[in-house]
Amino acid sequence: MKIGIIIQREYLTRVRKRSFLIITFLAPIFFAALMVLPAILMEHSESFSEKKTIAVCDESTLFLWRFDDTDNATFVYIDDDIEDAKDKVRQGLYDGVLHIPGTMLNLPVNAEIYSTKQIHTAVTAHIRSTMKQVIEHHKLIASGIDPDVVKASATTINIQTIKMSDKDDGEQKSFGEFEFFLGLILAMIIYMVIFVFGGQVMRGVIEEKTSRIIEVIVSSVKPFELMIGKITGIALVGLTQFLLWAVLTLTITSVASAFLPAQDMFSTGTVMSEQITEMAGSTDDDALLTEVFEVINSINFKDILWCFLLYFIGGYFLYSAMFAAIGAAVDNETDTQQFSTPISLLLVIPMLCSTLIANAPDSSLALWMSLIPFTSPVGMMLRIPFGVPYWQIALSVTLLFITFIIFTWIASKVYRTGILMYGKKPSWKEICKWIKY
Repeated sequence: MKIGIIIQREYLTRVRKRSFLIITFLAPIFFAALMVLPAILMEHSESFSEKKTIAVCDESTLFLWRFDDTDNATFVYIDDDIEDAKDKVRQGLYDGVLHIPGTMLNLPVNAEIYSTKQIHTAVTAHIRSTMKQVIEHHKLIASGIDPDVVKASATTINIQTIKMSDKDDGEQKSFGEFEFFLGLILAMIIYMVIFVFGGQVMRGVIEEKTSRIIEVIVSSVKPFELMIGKITGIALVGLTQFLLWAVLTLTITSVASAFLPAQDMFSTGTVMSEQITEMAGSTDDDALLTEVFEVINSINFKDILWCFLLYFIGGYFLYSAMFAAIGAAVDNETDTQQFSTPISLLLVIPMLCSTLIANAPDSSLALWMSLIPFTSPVGMMLRIPFGVPYWQIALSVTLLFITFIIFTWIASKVYRTGILMYGKKPSWKEICKWIKY
C-alpha cells in the first residue's frame, strides 16, 4: 500500500512539471518535422538552390562536350586563357571555371575549379565522375580493349543466406543487414532509456536528499519501499511520455500529409525503393514487393517483442536501483561521476562491440555479452533478430532478474544509510561498509 502511494506521488509530481509538458508536446513536433520537412524542402528545392554556370577551360581537349548539364550546374566551353577566365569569374560572368591542364605524355588526371563562392559538392562529384569515365575509356582503347565489351561484362552477383534448422524440418531466408539494424535500434532504445530515466532516478533522490524532504518521508516508509516506489513511478512517467510521443507524432504527421501532395510525401520512399531495386538487379515491382515481404516474414517479431519487454524492464530496474543508491550516497550531482562512470561503462561496452556481435552472433563474445546481466539488455537485443536458442534467452533473463533482486537488496542497504548522510563525500570503501551494516 505504501509503495503504491509513493508510485502515485512520484508519477503525479513529474507529469505535472512544466518541463515534462514542454518536452512531451515539443518532441512530437520535432519528430514529425523530421518526416515531413524533407518533402516540403523537395517540393521547393528550386527556390533553395541556384544553378551555377561553370566555364570549362580544357587545355587537353579530351573533355570537350563531355560534361552534361545537371540540376545544379550548366557547363560552357571556352578557349580563353586560364587567367582571363578567372577574371571573368571575378566579374560575375561565370560562377566558376574548371581548368584541366594539358599534359604531353600522360592522360590528365588533375583539375582545378576556381570560384568566388563555394561550389556545390554534387557539381564536384559530377565532374570527377565524368573525368573518370573519359580517362578509363581512353585507357581501354589504348590497351586494345573495346569499352563496350567491358561495360557489357559488368555483372551483379546476388548471394542469399538461407538458415537451416537443426532438425530437417525447414529452411528460411536470412537478411543480415536488416537484422543488424533492427537489433541495433532495439539496443539503442534500451541503452537510451536506462541512461535517461536512470539518471532521473538519481537526480530525484539527490533533490529530495538536499531539500531534507527525505527525512520526513523515511519516518513513515521503509527506505526499500521508497526506492522501489521511486523507480517504478519514474518508469511509468517514461512509459506515459513514450505513448504520448507516438500518438502525437502520428497525429501531426497525418495532418501534415493531408496538406502535401502524395508524390512529395512519399518521394523519399520512392527513391529508396528505386535504389533497392537497382541493388537487387530487378525492375519488377512485384519482385521487389515479394522481397520486402520475405524480409518481414524472416523476423520473429513476437519473440523480439517479448524479449524487448523483459530486457527493457529488467535492465531498467537493475540500473535504476544502482543509480538510486548513488543518488543516496552523495550530496550533489558533481560527486556522482566517480560512481556513475564505472556503471555506465557496463552498458557502453556491448554498444562498442555491436559490429562484432552482429558479424558473429553465435561467437563466444556475443554469447557472454548476452548472458552477463550487466550487458545482456543491450547484448541480447543485438543478437535476437538473428535467432537465439530459447535456452540461452531463458538463462539470460533468469540471471538478469536474479541479479536485479540481489542488487536491489544491496542498493537498498546503501540507500538506507546514505539517504541520511550529509556533508561527507563517500568513497567506495565507505559504501562497502554501509552494505555490511
